[in-house]
Parts: sequence; structure tokens; C-alpha cells
Amino acid sequence: MRLLYNLAMYLFTPLVMVRLMARGMRYGDYHVRWRERFGRFPGPRLSGCLWVHAVSVGEVNAAEPLVKALMEAYPRAPMLVTTVTPTGSERVRQLFGNTVHSVYLPYDLPFAVKRFLRSTRPRLAVIVETEIWPNLYFACHRYGIPLLIANARLSERSLKGYARMSSLVRRALRCVSHIAAQSRTDAARYRLLGAEPSQLTVCGNLKFDMPVPDAALEAGTAMRAAWGSGRPVWIAASTHEGEEMCVFEAHTEVMRRLPDALLLIAPRHPERFKAVESSVRSLGFNVATRSADGTPGPSTQCFVIDSMGELLRFFAASDVAFVGGSLVSIGGHNVLEPAALSKPVLVGPYTYNFEEITQALLDEHGGQRVQDGSELGAEVLSLLRDETRRGQMGRAARQVFESERGSVGKVMKLVDTLLQE
Repeated sequence: MRLLYNLAMYLFTPLVMVRLMARGMRYGDYHVRWRERFGRFPGPRLSGCLWVHAVSVGEVNAAEPLVKALMEAYPRAPMLVTTVTPTGSERVRQLFGNTVHSVYLPYDLPFAVKRFLRSTRPRLAVIVETEIWPNLYFACHRYGIPLLIANARLSERSLKGYARMSSLVRRALRCVSHIAAQSRTDAARYRLLGAEPSQLTVCGNLKFDMPVPDAALEAGTAMRAAWGSGRPVWIAASTHEGEEMCVFEAHTEVMRRLPDALLLIAPRHPERFKAVESSVRSLGFNVATRSADGTPGPSTQCFVIDSMGELLRFFAASDVAFVGGSLVSIGGHNVLEPAALSKPVLVGPYTYNFEEITQALLDEHGGQRVQDGSELGAEVLSLLRDETRRGQMGRAARQVFESERGSVGKVMKLVDTLLQE
């Protein structure tokens, strides 16, 4: 199975490179630093570093409190954060600046992984959420690098995918020192993949420990004042192709009753910024964008957030938040940021990426599920017109967020144990 896996990796790597080149036509950073994807990168060797891997923006945000805790607890150790996407890499720079080293994780090719580990020689490897790369795991085990999967989650879909190569995944998981699962459900799924009970600890979700910067709250308040503090404002965050039209349909319904309502829409992927802007203009809305206009004007009906790393301030400036990837079968995105800011959270039917968190919000009445654009419009309108209900849902969402904090401390205890061993 490992031989077949490596053969497939070598065969598919040229296709992946072509895909990167194609994506680079829209997002230029895909064209640079490509050597890093084969384990080559400039700069000093990082022998003895603490290494955290977070695949993209969502995982980087989740890892933020853990990375800061590691730097505080082990100030003399170099900190390395790897990502896979340019947006993830940019988010690392926004959060940590030059205090961490940041490169792309190499492809899971034996020679690339070997070259990467020889250059970095980490004391500890921390993989955030779900990234099971057999060659990487085998190499960490061979070089004696303790490997921790933090914030580990495993959806039903991912479980079925990994099950297709169960023997290889089982061997890879035996190379893991410990798995800090988000929930009992995630821990049970890792056991089905072959993890031993002794490898598993339920530590909760790191995202509950994310900081809510005062600067984001202040920026949200300032923006709201500039738009007109009395305007009803809602946000559709991390949207995907196939659900933006539902959002625009919903906003049309909202504006029939609340003509001065403002929609903020933040597409999930930067390469789709222009397409979303073009779509909303074609529908006749008065449109402004973050890149061209900075902030919405008094007559703006739809504001496209074509920037990265600014969602918190726009959540803070909104009355109601819809979290995308949930009206189409993507599995939903992070509902914790609006919850942390005491905003009512709306989601679609597809939330399997964040099952337990979303269910907790629904159970405690901090969130509401909708099925389509029509229901979304009706629910947004209801909340925008009912300040009392909006406040009750927002406080309930915040209570769910507060009740689940403490994951970083649990994961740090595992880190300390692994480093001592």
C-alpha cells in the first residue's frame, strides 16, 4: 500500500504543479516559493525549532493561541509555522510578523519530506486539525520527532476517505505521539482509523481560546458609526460558489422591508473576489468593495470584502452573521468568531465540519439553521427587526463560546510531557 501511495504521489505531482500554475494566474503568490513545496527554502537552519503546521487560514486562526503559548513557554526555541496555501501564509504574516519562520509544507514525497526535516530538525511537530500525510509521519517517527495532532477533528466524510487506505493510515497513526481531539466524536472516529485509546485525549477546540482583539472591536464600532449606526447590517462570511446567489436572494427580501439594509459579503477564496463583485453588480445592487472603496457609503447596498484577515472587525460591525460553506455541501466554516462577538449565528444545512460546535449553538439558541435563500432572508429580516431576540441570541452564542474555553492549557500539558520525554 505504501508503494502504491508513493507511486500515486509521484504521478500526481506534475498535475498538482499545473494546477498551482493555473491558480497562480489569479493569485500570483502560487507562482513563487514553489521550491518550498519540495523541501527547499532560504534562510537559516532551524535546528531545535517547534514546528506547527496549519494548512490554511482557518487552521492558522485556530492555531494562533497555541503558537503564542508555545513562544511564551519556550522563548529560546525557534518557531516554525508551515501552511499549504498563500492565504494561509499571508495570515501567518499578519498574526505573527517576523516572530515566526513561515514556509510551505512540502508535498508528501519521501525525498521532499526528508529534505525538509533535515533543514528544520524540529524538537516537536504539531499538526493542527486533520492532515494525515503518511510519509511525513513515518519520517518524524524515524528521526525521533514527537508528533502531536492538536485540535484534531475528523468528519464523517474524511473518515470514509481515509478508510479507503486504512492499512496505510493505521500505520501512519501509530507514528503519532498523541492526538488531542476536539470532541468525543472525533476521538471515536480516530479510533476507527486505528489510533490506540492511549494516544487520545479530548481537549476541546483551540478556536474557543482565540483572542478577541480590542482593536477589532474598536474598528467595528468606528466603521458602524461611519455607515450610520442606525442602519441594519448583516454579514455573509466565507461564502462559496453556489450559495452567493442564495445570499443575494435573501438580501433582496430583506431590502423590501428594510430599504436601507446593508449586506457585507466575504467570499472564502481570494480568486473568487472579482466573480462575486461582478455577480452582485449584475443584479443591480449599489456595490462597493474593500479594495477600491475602503468602507461602504451611505447608498451602498452590498459591500464586498475582497481582503483577508479582517473578518473579526466586520463581524463586530454587523447585527447578524451568516456563516457560509453551509448552504452547499462544503461542511460549514468557523461559527466561533461571530459567537465570540455576541452575534446571532445563522447556518445552512451542511455543517458537518463543525458538528458539535454548531449543535451547541443551536441547542442553546445562539444560532439558527436555515435551508435555503428564502429561509435565510426571512430569518435575517426577523432578527434585524427584533432587537430583543437578537440580543438574546447573541448573549447565548457568547455563553457557548465562553463555556468551552481552556483547550490551549490542556494541549500545552501534552506538549510539556512530550518535550520532557
